[in-house]
Amino acid sequence: MQGDSLSRYAGWPIIIGAGLAGLMAALELEEPCLILAPSFTGEGTASTLAQGGMAAAIGPEDSPALHAADTLKAGAGLCDPAMVQRITEAGPHAVETLLRLDVPLARDEAGQLALHLEAAHSRKRIVFAGGDRSGHVMLHHTLQAARKKETIHWLEGTLEEFYAPDGSLQGVWSSAGFIPTGRCILASGGCGGLYQHTTSPLANRGITLALAAQAGATLRDMEFTQFHPTALIAAEPTHRLALISEAARGAGAVLRLEDGSRFTEELAPRDVVSRAIAAQLQQGHRVFLDGRTLPGGAFSAHFPAITQACHAAGYDPDNQMLPVQPAMHYHMGGLKVDHKGRTTLPGLWACGEVACTGLHGANRLASNSLLEALLCGQWAGQDVNACVADASPTIVATPPCPTASTDWPLRVEMQHHLGILRTRAGIEQLLERTLPLARHNLCALTASFIAWGALHRLEQRGAHWRDDAPGLQPARHYDWHLHDLPL
Repeated sequence: MQGDSLSRYAGWPIIIGAGLAGLMAALELEEPCLILAPSFTGEGTASTLAQGGMAAAIGPEDSPALHAADTLKAGAGLCDPAMVQRITEAGPHAVETLLRLDVPLARDEAGQLALHLEAAHSRKRIVFAGGDRSGHVMLHHTLQAARKKETIHWLEGTLEEFYAPDGSLQGVWSSAGFIPTGRCILASGGCGGLYQHTTSPLANRGITLALAAQAGATLRDMEFTQFHPTALIAAEPTHRLALISEAARGAGAVLRLEDGSRFTEELAPRDVVSRAIAAQLQQGHRVFLDGRTLPGGAFSAHFPAITQACHAAGYDPDNQMLPVQPAMHYHMGGLKVDHKGRTTLPGLWACGEVACTGLHGANRLASNSLLEALLCGQWAGQDVNACVADASPTIVATPPCPTASTDWPLRVEMQHHLGILRTRAGIEQLLERTLPLARHNLCALTASFIAWGALHRLEQRGAHWRDDAPGLQPARHYDWHLHDLPL
């Protein structure tokens, strides 16, 4: 689909990404819209990989206030309390939305919605589906609903550039061609693919963050990259690592060293557990997750998809301890947005992992990401409805096609210098590699923003841990623009 064939979409809202956030935004739109994504099967999205489920305070001994308190505690002083309150109070509504989409949420013997416990939650509050395939099941049913809505149109491809010559969005370059529009919702995921060890889709390398920054949007708290404590160690590190959900530890699995001894509190916040594991690995130990004697039955019965991944790697979780290591899992930083999902670039909204909403602060609470994706996707769509578009932007001539590179050869260096434990020397060493590339390489530009944020945040807070800057500084956000980097 090229050239004139894209002109039919001129002026339409364009949604970049077909994960949960993007689809929820599309379902809210009241006018024709176009979803641009590499595929429309869920493949390649982080949403479909989510195992544990979605956090929501619906249990008889739970409340949105308790959910908010747990979120604020995990966020280590950088959450936006108003956003935390708004999202946690809307949690029950999000569950109702899933039920309206016919998502078969698990139920207990009494027919009530079943709830998991996960790390750093004070109550069981994780709704789930398909055992440990929650994201896949939720996304599948959301895709089905989107396909039934006739005003949603689909274009297979990738975002190449935002066109904003006067400081407001006037169009997007896709791999299929140029589309004039003054309204775009970015829901393209995170940047885990920049790292050697990651549970994220490898194609998610922060490319759209770089494109938004080039167009003038503000990035916030880019240094906060969350490492999941328990990724299954793989023989081939160039592949995405299989995640062993936090729900496994919530169900009773424990962490052990090679001699069988335990060394940390399994249900502490993710950053705490990841650092504990990293310290043991640094000392030459091996770390294992032991799920051989779960109180509620066999590991394989609780977690069939994880068991399948373990079998593929040559492990039997019912009878063997599983070798694990931390892996890059989620980016708390991203595009600075307001409570409606608006970025600082007029005409551009963002939702899901690509956005920094204020919910997660310095460290995301387990299973809050699907909740944020669902609700913030809806709210972005509703706000676009309220923004009546003028006639499609007047483009005198189609702007030149972008030519930036997206190759990324520095995954090992990212892991080494911007991993769980960081130092000024290591960060500067990485910047010496990324900054010369950042003018023409989108991955290098996003990596440079992460490193630049890490260089300037001189403290140990949440998922950002400077070994050479112990303690906390007064809580503050760091906002960055393209001109802040010494390019």
